[in-house]
Amino acid sequence: MDTITPKMLRRAIAAHPQSSLQDALLLFSVMIVALLLALQYDLFFFVDELSAPARQISLAEAIFLTLLLAGCLFIFIIRRLSDQRNEVALKVAAEIELGELTALVMQDPLTGLLNRRALLAALTAATDSPPTNGTKDALFLIDLDHFKGINDVHGHVVGDQVLEVVASRFKAAARPSDLVARIGGDEFAVLSYNVDQEGARKIGSRFVDSLTSAIRAGGHNHKIGMSVGVAFIPDDGATAEDVLRNADLAMYRAKKLKTSPGFFAPDMESKRRIA
Repeated sequence: MDTITPKMLRRAIAAHPQSSLQDALLLFSVMIVALLLALQYDLFFFVDELSAPARQISLAEAIFLTLLLAGCLFIFIIRRLSDQRNEVALKVAAEIELGELTALVMQDPLTGLLNRRALLAALTAATDSPPTNGTKDALFLIDLDHFKGINDVHGHVVGDQVLEVVASRFKAAARPSDLVARIGGDEFAVLSYNVDQEGARKIGSRFVDSLTSAIRAGGHNHKIGMSVGVAFIPDDGATAEDVLRNADLAMYRAKKLKTSPGFFAPDMESKRRIA
């Protein structure tokens, strides 16, 4: 048992005032009854009649009452600490459950990557506090090429297997600080912190290279390509939505020109594809 301190006991009582009061009244009542019986009767020879009118409590009775008081106090303290421990256990369980629910809300169930909600939250934080050390944050928007054909020909089960392999390769290509997310059926995104344009080009190239070899799934080799668009924070958008839209425009320009990664430029068409 942990060492019981007065501060710990005060906290336990303050946290459970109603049950503490009930226990205190009950134990106080027990002590009063015991004291009255001790004054009125010989507790160890209860069959005897009343003793002298001004009977004193005997040494044995005093010891008994002291032990009874100590037992009452012990029970009271144990119940308070038990209440405190139960409350802590419930709080920990609630925090664990909340963490698990948060993970489910922010995680793609197929690949285990972050989902669109998590990416938008990270983007919002990045645009609210952009780098001040001369570097930038970069959002890579990735669209897989020819993936629809896999679903059409081989079925969605095989398509899901391919996506799992793609996610695994993307995680391997990313830096430890990068956030990798799946934001749609065959769309992925990577948020890289503290990079310049050359560094972003190298990171984008690593993702492109990660899919140069075919993916084995469903008994077949599947060749998957990708188009990558890049938008910088804070240069290419003041909000998460702006950055995501401009990375989307850069990605479609890269898909059209077959050059990835492609970087956002102000002269790109402003038509936005609804993801």
